[in-house]
Amino acid sequence: MDRQKYFDAVKKQLEPNIFNHSLALEACMGGLYDYFKSINGLTNDELTKEEWMFAGLLHDIDFSGNFKELHPNKTKEALALHGLEISDAVHNIIKAHAPSHTNYKPKSKAEWSIFCADSLTGLIIAVAFVYPSRKLADVKLSSVVKRLLKEPRFAAGTRREEIKMCVNPDGLNLPIEKFIEICLESMKKIASQIGL
Repeated sequence: MDRQKYFDAVKKQLEPNIFNHSLALEACMGGLYDYFKSINGLTNDELTKEEWMFAGLLHDIDFSGNFKELHPNKTKEALALHGLEISDAVHNIIKAHAPSHTNYKPKSKAEWSIFCADSLTGLIIAVAFVYPSRKLADVKLSSVVKRLLKEPRFAAGTRREEIKMCVNPDGLNLPIEKFIEICLESMKKIASQIGL
């Protein structure tokens, strides 16, 4: 798959803050894949790193225009507008990020990763915005953890219970601090691309 074509489609389709969120989730998915690979935590039937990252990049492409109310059930239709398509396996990862709308519950590591990380990206960005610099480079892991666990009114729209499900032994089986660390460090690597 030619990432540039998909990148251009997402950029054209989405408003800037949702586009930046998509880039952030793409980075998190890549970071989580690398982590699980490094600890031999991936099964033989797990998808490739490229597929994990594509799901992150594309997961909100239908969160716009006439498709918005039906998100995320119109991913393939939104891509078709740009002459693009994805495999059913990548589509399943995308569906897993919003099971309450798709009736598709996460099962694989990739599906659990997108489900738990989706809302976390917004929380991390919100934490960056309270720093005078508004830069991800200055965001400390402890600050994100504190705002997740002890300040429920901070970024109140954050789906905290979904993030916390990273500890589920049948899912990612990651401590909250480790999960946030992986995503935060992944987002820091693309900070300049998302204006942070």
